[in-house]
Order: sequence, then structure tokens, then C-alpha cells
Amino acid sequence: MAQTEDVERDSTSVSHPDKVVINNIFIVGNEKTRKNIILREIDLNTGVVYDWDELISMIQADQQKIYNLQLFTSVEITPLLTDTEQIELLVSVTERWYIIPNIIFNLADRNFAEWWTNQNRDFSRVNYGARLIHNNVGGRNEKLRVGAQFGFVRAFEVLYSIPYLDKNQNHGITGQFTYFTQKTIPVKSAFNKQVFYTNENEEILRRNLSAFLRYSYRGSYYNFNFITFGYNSTIINPDVFVQNPDYFLHEGNKLNYFVLGYTYRHDRRNNIQYATKGQLLNLSLTKYGLFGSDDINDAEITINANKYYEIGDKFNFATGLSISSFFGKRQPFTLVRGIGYNPYFIRGYELNVVEGQQTLVHKNSFRFKFVDVGYDIGKYVPLEEFSYLPLKMYLGFNFDHGFVNDRNNLPDNARLTNTYLFGYGPGLDIVTLYDMVFRFEYSLNNTGGQAFFVNFRAPF
Repeated sequence: MAQTEDVERDSTSVSHPDKVVINNIFIVGNEKTRKNIILREIDLNTGVVYDWDELISMIQADQQKIYNLQLFTSVEITPLLTDTEQIELLVSVTERWYIIPNIIFNLADRNFAEWWTNQNRDFSRVNYGARLIHNNVGGRNEKLRVGAQFGFVRAFEVLYSIPYLDKNQNHGITGQFTYFTQKTIPVKSAFNKQVFYTNENEEILRRNLSAFLRYSYRGSYYNFNFITFGYNSTIINPDVFVQNPDYFLHEGNKLNYFVLGYTYRHDRRNNIQYATKGQLLNLSLTKYGLFGSDDINDAEITINANKYYEIGDKFNFATGLSISSFFGKRQPFTLVRGIGYNPYFIRGYELNVVEGQQTLVHKNSFRFKFVDVGYDIGKYVPLEEFSYLPLKMYLGFNFDHGFVNDRNNLPDNARLTNTYLFGYGPGLDIVTLYDMVFRFEYSLNNTGGQAFFVNFRAPF
């Protein structure tokens, strides 16, 4: 993590002038990463006069921005006095391991609890394969991902992202192609749980091809704009329509459409993997179906607004509001939304899906950091990128609540739709190497349900 605490201690324990001028900015430790990628995140400039307190505050913000590139395991910016009112900045980084041969071994279900309880720990519902990830192609923060997956869902994907195309590093582009097939698919939901189907001959029931091109514009440090143009083609085995005649909203077993979306993101979190301070705002508008030949004509608006508060050194409070709304009254089953689908979870309802056209979820976590240590394991691990093992542990109490509006009032799911839902309970969060997150939570809900849940990502 960025070493902001060290800067604060140095600024109070060592005498310093009231105002300073930065003469030079030196960067060390960036063996692979281009210097301009790091400088893009630094708001401080040479030749500018800064009040000392303003300087320290800006150093802390710049450290966080560099760390959130997810290219470094540590970032530290140190002001070095060279004269009475003149300094040089030393930016010291430790690079991550960028080329990751990633073994795919994960569950095909929505979450661990769904697999463990509703699917009876069925190991046939496991995905396996391999993925090659390069998180810093050419040292310019470009991302390359190529993967082949087998098992429950067979898939192939290619993604390439160039965050900065121009000299001023404002414009970027991302392209992705994905193809997958499934022999077992959810065909509907009943009693607020997914219903899966496999035909007698175990034939492929769904083939899906999608591709998109995304343009990004970053006009300031914390504000991003994305425009996405894509295409999706889904082919369904006719047997599926025996199980759910309304799986699509049109005749035929193919769903083809173009999609156009705009997203605005304001991201000022201190750690994008597990934030304890700052805020995040995502606003999106997506149009499904752009031409007369498309098989769908609908639009969706989504809002995600999260706020993170640090309360002293040990406590923090996180709160997040997520809203999704389709314009149309009905959607094909492949576009169904609601509680139980990422990111619309209410803790205590991990085993359920609550589907509809409008979803509102408000999540809250109050957390106490009781472990914050790090271990030098260099003598056991020969690679410098893995030589330091950080460990943070948080005890927390969670309270989530929300609502799903189902305009169609489907009777099979009426128990949880169009009604106020909430869940609560204690939890333990573990954050470790490369900001990996492990969550262990015991949650109860307002219908009397309770269970122990395991998750592998921050809740919001």
C-alpha cells in the first residue's frame, strides 16, 4: 500500500520551511513501467511554490493514484530538502509481477453459497482452464488477456486495452472478443431460485458470441468517460423453450443485437480493491438494439454510488447505493437483473435471486482493523515481486437492504419481489498479497433465513 503514514510522520518530526519549490522529480524502481505512466498520476509540478502542508496532502493523493494503477506493490514519495526552500521529490516504486499464467479453477455459479447449498457442491459445475494475463504490456499499462476455459462453461476470450493513445494521455481504447458454450443453463427462476436445465442428450444449450470496442477519455485525475459499442449473438437449443416459452421475447432461437453504452466514473478511492476512504460514482446508460434488424429494443440506466469513511486509524465505514432500471416491461431471460446478480447483492440473500425491472440496493459495513502487519518472505520466495506479504484483517458488522420491482408480478417469485428486504450480520475480511480479499460472513435476513457465506471480493 502507498506509504502515506511515513510522509505524515516525517513532516511533523523534521523541521521544514513554510513554502518550497520542487526542482526535480526522480523515479526509481520502475524497471518495466515507463516514466510517463507514473508522471501522469502526479499532480505536483516542478517550479511551482507549495505550502508545506499542501505539499504533504498532495503527496498522499499522488501516492494513492499511482498505487491504484495496480502496477506496484508499494509506492512512496519522499520530499528531499536541497536548500532552504527547495526540494526534490523521490518517487520509489516496487513493481508487481506483470505476466501471470493464470490457472482457471472456479465455480460457474453466482457465488460460493449458491454452489454449496443450492447445487449440492456439484463438482461438475466447476470451470477449469488457463489464462495468460499481461498487466503492463510495453510498460505502458496496457492489458492483454487470452484465455481458454473448459468444464461447466466452455469459453474463449481475448482482451487488449490501451489506456493512452495520445501524448497527453487522455484517450484510450479497449477491445474484447468472447465466445462460450453451455450444456447446462438457468432457464428461469422459481420461488426466487434459479432453475437449471440439461437435456437428455447433454447437448449444447447455449452458444454466445460477443465483441465490443470501448473508447475512454480521462480528462482529469479522478474522472473517466467510456463509450462502448458492441455486438451480441446468442443461439439457444429449442429444448430450452419447452422449459420456458418466454426465454426470448420473439420467435426463433437466436437473439442478435448491437449495443451502445455511455459510462461516467468518478473514482477517488484510496484502494480500488478494498477501499477504506474516498468515493466512487458510476453512471451508465445502455441501449440494447440499435437497428431495425436487432431482436431487442430496450434501454437500461444504472447508478452506483459508494462512500468510504475512515474513523481514526482502526475504524472505517463503507456505504454504497446501487440502482438499476430497464425502460421496457419485459426482457429476454439473458438480460434479467435483480438482487442476486452482481453487483446487486443483499447479504443474507446469497441463495436467492429476486428478479425485476427496477432494483435498488443499499449496502453498509462498519469495520474494525485489528491486524495490520507485513512479513518479509524473501528468503522463501526468490521473486522480489512476491517477497513481501501484507496482511490486514477487519472485523465488521453489515447491514444491507433493498427492493426489486417486478412489473410483471410473476407469481412463482412473488414472495420476495415488490417487497422490502434486508440482511445483517458480522463478518471477517482478510486483505493480503496484491490486495486479494477473502470474506467470511454470517448473515441473517428478514424472512428468517440465516447462513455462513464465503466470498472472494470486496462487497462494494
